[in-house]
Amino acid sequence: MRTTVETIQQKIEELRKTLEYHSDRYYNQDNPEISDYEYDQMMLELKSLEKEHPELITPESPTQHVGGTAKREAGVLVKHRVPMLSLADVFSREEVDAFVQDMQAQFGNPEFVVETKIDGLSMALRYTDGVLTTAITRGDGIIQGEDVTENARVIKDVKTRLKHPIPYLEIRGEVYMTDAAFEKVNEKQELLGKKLFANPRNCAAGTLRQLDSRITKERELSLFVFNIQETQGREFTTHTEGYEYLKSNGIRVIDHYKVCRTADEVWNAIEEIGSMRGELGYDIDGAVVKLNSLAQRAIVGATSKVPRWAVAYKYPPEEKESVLLDIELSVGRTGRITPTAVFEPVRLCGTSVSRATLHNQDFIDDLDICIGDTIVVYKSGEIIPKIRAVKKEKRPQGAKRFRIPDVCPVCGAPAVREKDTADIRCTGSNCPAQLERHIINFVGRDAMDIKGFGANYIIELVRLGYLKNVADIFSLKEHREELIEQGIIGKEKNTDKLLKAIEDAKANQPDRLLTGLGIQGVGKATARSLMSHFGTIEKLAGASQEELESVSDIGSISAEAIRSYFAEPDNRRLLEKLRDAGVNMEAEQEEAGTVFAGKTFVVTGTLPTMGRSEAVSLIQKLGGKAAGSVSKKTSYVLAGENAGSKLTKAQQLGIPVIDEAEFLEMAAAENQGK
Repeated sequence: MRTTVETIQQKIEELRKTLEYHSDRYYNQDNPEISDYEYDQMMLELKSLEKEHPELITPESPTQHVGGTAKREAGVLVKHRVPMLSLADVFSREEVDAFVQDMQAQFGNPEFVVETKIDGLSMALRYTDGVLTTAITRGDGIIQGEDVTENARVIKDVKTRLKHPIPYLEIRGEVYMTDAAFEKVNEKQELLGKKLFANPRNCAAGTLRQLDSRITKERELSLFVFNIQETQGREFTTHTEGYEYLKSNGIRVIDHYKVCRTADEVWNAIEEIGSMRGELGYDIDGAVVKLNSLAQRAIVGATSKVPRWAVAYKYPPEEKESVLLDIELSVGRTGRITPTAVFEPVRLCGTSVSRATLHNQDFIDDLDICIGDTIVVYKSGEIIPKIRAVKKEKRPQGAKRFRIPDVCPVCGAPAVREKDTADIRCTGSNCPAQLERHIINFVGRDAMDIKGFGANYIIELVRLGYLKNVADIFSLKEHREELIEQGIIGKEKNTDKLLKAIEDAKANQPDRLLTGLGIQGVGKATARSLMSHFGTIEKLAGASQEELESVSDIGSISAEAIRSYFAEPDNRRLLEKLRDAGVNMEAEQEEAGTVFAGKTFVVTGTLPTMGRSEAVSLIQKLGGKAAGSVSKKTSYVLAGENAGSKLTKAQQLGIPVIDEAEFLEMAAAENQGK
């Protein structure tokens, strides 16, 4: 018996540890690794074990507390006036009926409201005399959350002033992102070469916590209000009466809700919501069943974790079998080659689907997928089609495993797998699929820094044939009249302003040009080192493998990438065109400082006044080296707010940790010594 109890306790501890990890990924990092369904199943298993062995329940168990931990990323912390609790999840009609019957046993014939459960981030809004004063996230759900007032003000569904004010009103809603807004954000992320968001919920959560409200406004968040938390100066008797008051103030409440009295009516409303999941235009992760009477809610009360007057029904993931017809390859603007499964159409969550991403070769290998296989398709978050498994027992004879070819499907250039990643990328510098992204990188702040040259202009200029490579940028002045006439950049003033910025960029130091060329492994710091060593682009272009490897921080792989780039005839012709346009290719030799000579710094976290790139530039200017990871060779770690694992490792290794003030004091010694 003792062995059995020890085994159960070990299982409980493993489940708690796993759930805490995934809860942190979901609430605090906005980057979940597993689906809600998988998380819910583990939580159910833990609850079942704890119910059988209540002596093993601890206050720290995930079953005993709510959500995430509050962070300071988006502002100061604010105390909750009313706890922002989570809901008890149920997964079957039997559990829904049991909840309805329990409420009926207490109140006779109570009313229930069944409404959509939006998959987003909870936020409370506080109004004093009808004016929005504070917006707060759930945070830890009990004590405090993050102040996100400035970001809330730019969400279109948030009303900053009420038409029918009362002395105090606190409401709770769900911040979310529509499918259309999410696709728009990810298109821009890909265009800028940034990491794509996994799903709308992650994107909405990260956006609400942004320190810059302009980003929040640009990403077009939405809000549904689903509860009145607290009032002063007016009382409501029912949930739906509260909704009518909110709607009279222009506040957007849950779109789909229905008042029910019987268990059958409640279940029919849940099924009705379930049938429309694929047609809503935004993600839901269930249906909420709640008492309509606020007085009855007060009688029922809540536990430390959930209200007793409501439950959330979670829909099971819908899965269907289909036959894989083909695997298509596409090339993104970063050159990444993405395989997409094309299969016989099936209906999932109310919509027909016939395509799903296969991500990369590793994903294909893990699935062991072949064209002609019978596959299991489901919708992640009720929106994104995904392939869960292959029915290998139905595999046709002679089926072959799919391999992404080693040439680009668009331009035919070599396709290579990036070191330490699963990504396979096209190496062709003039690949049409990459051109827009390449030019955006070229004109960006870290490269040629041509101010005012927005992505929208570039996309249009590429589409119309004005830009076929980065050198064409410097020929745009020859098309001034056409550009003004077509209004691509704007009217005369805007066009001339951009053309002047392009002309001024010709005088940039060549390390900026080198960064903009997009050679694999050559970022700002490497470009600066290379130009400091070789002096001119021409000398760099003619350097041997050995000469390249003699430069600090240039290894054999980077050296080979640089040598291969300049060996390509198309790239040599591009450089010639840039030179003919008057773009500077010769570095000014400036005397480097020495105060940081022989020292290696790692910069981590958010500094009070400096950007990380600014700190790295100063380190290099004063003769030091900036590294990306902490090791025994690190001299100092320059740490700001939210420094994270690099700070921890520095402390473990005994590496000196300095703040921005100490860093600037050390840098000032350069001038003092002169």
